[in-house]
Amino acid sequence: MKVYYEQELREGSIFAVARKMMTAARTAPKAKGVDNLVIALLKRGGIVEVSDTLKTMARRDKLPDFFLRDAVNILSAQALVVFGTKILPVGLDHCGMCGFADCAEKNKHPNHPCVFNTGDLGIAMGSAASVAMDHRVDNRIMYTVGRAVLEMGILGEEVRIVYGMPLSASGKNPFMDRDNDALVKLAGQ
Repeated sequence: MKVYYEQELREGSIFAVARKMMTAARTAPKAKGVDNLVIALLKRGGIVEVSDTLKTMARRDKLPDFFLRDAVNILSAQALVVFGTKILPVGLDHCGMCGFADCAEKNKHPNHPCVFNTGDLGIAMGSAASVAMDHRVDNRIMYTVGRAVLEMGILGEEVRIVYGMPLSASGKNPFMDRDNDALVKLAGQ
């Protein structure tokens, strides 16, 4: 008789949930139906590369210790879903919420995001996190990871805002109640 232990099936289960999370993010409501999101899944090798980039950035740019902490922390993940957005205006008349009079004026400042880009990204990540929760997959939204993914150019040149969501299934959520000092010390090795 062949027995299948949970440890043998865990990775496949997490990838199945990650795919559902990506679908939930894609189908989340978007302002005027304009979809500027880019969503990707990184497996073990990609997670290690993001971790290494985070460590390099933390040392090079003298970033706060939590960048090093997160660099080590994401190594506990079996998968990493990354969410990004292009910062193109959606063309709502009479908006001005970005600080400019209208989308034509905003377009003169291409590095300035449309507020709906960030709002849509947040709604999409919330939808994805709810799927993870429904399937009891531990996760955490991390902007530090997004900074590394952005520096690496993984989601393309047009994507200007990125967050990462590491996923894990273990006896304890490795992304909460973290021992910052121990993780930073590990990053220094």
